[in-house]
Amino acid sequence: MAPYPGLVYDLNGQDYVNFLCLQGYSDKLLQTITGDNSRCSSKSNNGKVNDLNYPSFALSIKDPKFINGAFHRTVTNVGSSNSTYIAKIAAPLGLKISVNPSVLSFSSVGEKKSFALIITGSMEKSSLASASLVWDGGAFQVRSPIIVYVVV
Repeated sequence: MAPYPGLVYDLNGQDYVNFLCLQGYSDKLLQTITGDNSRCSSKSNNGKVNDLNYPSFALSIKDPKFINGAFHRTVTNVGSSNSTYIAKIAAPLGLKISVNPSVLSFSSVGEKKSFALIITGSMEKSSLASASLVWDGGAFQVRSPIIVYVVV
């Protein structure tokens, strides 16, 4: 039920500015895009592209025999006041995906919780692997796709 998602991955304008800074955008180009006085600060350049608070996870790798990636996300409870979500992972053989913490307990609507998703392992027979993370809260299930792909 899209109108009642349970959890959301919030993003604001500054998140997008930080992302563009990580991509190497100049202050002039950034200001052309945003229409304001946005600048790339040293703080906005300290993050990683993988940490943009998107509900999906895409890991590019060079060597499919040695996969190691980490993502950090924050979700906001927009479901029930007192709710608990349990992480459930579906992954192909060869990939180990863990979530820490694997249980998120909320006591109010609007409360935020952060987690890390770690991908390790190997995928020797393919250049693309698909997996998923589902936060299962009973009444709400929030699914996020996970893709690992080889770049040449």
